[in-house]
Amino acid sequence: MLATRFKIKAHDTRAKNMKNSISLIGMAGAGKSSIGIKVAQQLNLKFVDSDLLIEERFAQTLQEILDDAGYLKLRAIEEEVLLSIDLADTVLSTGGSAVYSEKSMQYLQQNSLVIYLEVPFDQILERVPSFLDRGFAKEPSQSIEDAFCEREELYQNSAHHIISNTTDLNSCVSKIIALI
Repeated sequence: MLATRFKIKAHDTRAKNMKNSISLIGMAGAGKSSIGIKVAQQLNLKFVDSDLLIEERFAQTLQEILDDAGYLKLRAIEEEVLLSIDLADTVLSTGGSAVYSEKSMQYLQQNSLVIYLEVPFDQILERVPSFLDRGFAKEPSQSIEDAFCEREELYQNSAHHIISNTTDLNSCVSKIIALI
């Protein structure tokens, strides 16, 4: 597999000019926050983590919101928060379930360069030994692997670029910087 696969879609012609905004999508454990912080520092952009915004706005952890209101409510809250973010001069780390919201993904695609940090399932499990307290928004009967498989296609279809993040953090950051 190539380290970077380019996927500028016909309706995303403005994406080529969005060098001041990057949205990172992918599973929990894909490295969105860690990589996003480094990319933002190197490009002198602000960094926003949508999961942290949700927790700040609702004064609860993602897991508490999930436990209290369910996965559909957590996804609705995530959509509301994503649509409220000013993406100018920003590197955004999204929550893993952001791709379930068509409105959110359209907003991100129109206002930023969307990059899917692709990591194989076995590496996700190594990086995230327990999903029990992560606020992982999935159907209650769904396994983590089933959610991964379901989301993988959504991530691929939503991204302008797909970058494999299977080695070290700095390598992935360099790949993103090279796109810009």
